[in-house]
Amino acid sequence: MRSLAIISKKYHSGAWEAGAALKGWLTSRGLKAVHLENEPDPVVVPLPPALDLIVVMGGDGTLLSVARHYVHLGVPVLGVNVGGLGFLTEVSLGELYPSLEQILAGDFEVEERLMLSARLCREGEVCWEELVLNDAVINKGALARIVELTTWIDGEYLTTYRADGLIVATPTGSTAYTLSAGGPIAYPTLRHLILLPICPFTLSNRPLILPDTVTVAVTFGEKLRDTYLTLDGQVGQTLLPGDRVEVAAAPQRLKLIKSPQRSYFQILRTKLGWGEKAGGG
Repeated sequence: MRSLAIISKKYHSGAWEAGAALKGWLTSRGLKAVHLENEPDPVVVPLPPALDLIVVMGGDGTLLSVARHYVHLGVPVLGVNVGGLGFLTEVSLGELYPSLEQILAGDFEVEERLMLSARLCREGEVCWEELVLNDAVINKGALARIVELTTWIDGEYLTTYRADGLIVATPTGSTAYTLSAGGPIAYPTLRHLILLPICPFTLSNRPLILPDTVTVAVTFGEKLRDTYLTLDGQVGQTLLPGDRVEVAAAPQRLKLIKSPQRSYFQILRTKLGWGEKAGGG
């Protein structure tokens, strides 16, 4: 590796300082390094050509934003959490330099993570389209009534959910909002979509696991009020009666460098508190 970009969490002094220290460490080894803050959507700062690695200094939210902005570059991404351990930012700040020594020596593994393309269609035209790493969520405002979500799979009618909302998630996103809503945990390199109604009126409405070859479409009637489409919990649009939301696998895959220090299952045990002894004994 010869050229790297360091992207630090916006307005986080600890992330910026850690990124600046990393830039100095890299340049002292004869490597090219650029350091910038992650900008909020829709701002995208161009990165230098011919990058070999992107290092993200922040948390999982910062990495979600970086994935949407820069996945098209096809560059491996290393997530470094400047706080606690994350599901995406798997490397702690204390592990950064030993991990980078291994990575710079070519001793690392890359996981390809499924991403989604979410489109909002209005009056027959695509008016908004974004990439998604975790999930596309349709949900109502705090005071809105139950939403009717007419749902289609590859053009075939599935059902009309009456619920607080609907989540279409990737396996990576299965440990995000989907987990809080009662969905399954999926191994992150699997190739499928998770379709999960939020607090459905009908208890027989259960989560669905779908192949990554399908397109999920949701349409809305004239009674739609105070309802939103939110992507990765970070960007979104207000939905109007007659709108259509389409979600499908994107051609891009996020190349995420695995932590050299721990496995995915170790991260699960740490984040979810699995394996702790009952009663503190």
